[in-house]
Amino acid sequence: MIGYGDRARTQCEVVRLFRETHPDLPPLNQGTISKIEAQYREMGHVRKVTSKRQAVVDDDTKLNFLLALEENPITPARQLARDIRISRKPEPIEIF
Repeated sequence: MIGYGDRARTQCEVVRLFRETHPDLPPLNQGTISKIEAQYREMGHVRKVTSKRQAVVDDDTKLNFLLALEENPITPARQLARDIRISRKPEPIEIF
C-alpha cells in the first residue's frame, strides 16, 4: 500500500491513476511502481543515485602510495594521493 492523492492505494491502483492522469507520458507498470516504492522505503527519496568514479591506478602507483603511507602514517591519504598524482579526473592533454 502506498499513498497517492488523498489515501493509501495499492500499486495497481497507482498505475491506473497515473495512466488516467498522464495519458501523454509513457505508461508505467506495476513493477516500476514497486521499484520506486522500494527505493523510497530504503533511501527516503527517489532521486537518481550516481556513483563516484573510481580512480584507475596501475600497480606501480599503488605500491608507491603504500610506501608513502608507510613512511608517513600521519599524513592524510588524500594528501598522499595528491602528492603521487592519483586523481579521479583525467590528466589534461598538452597540445604543442
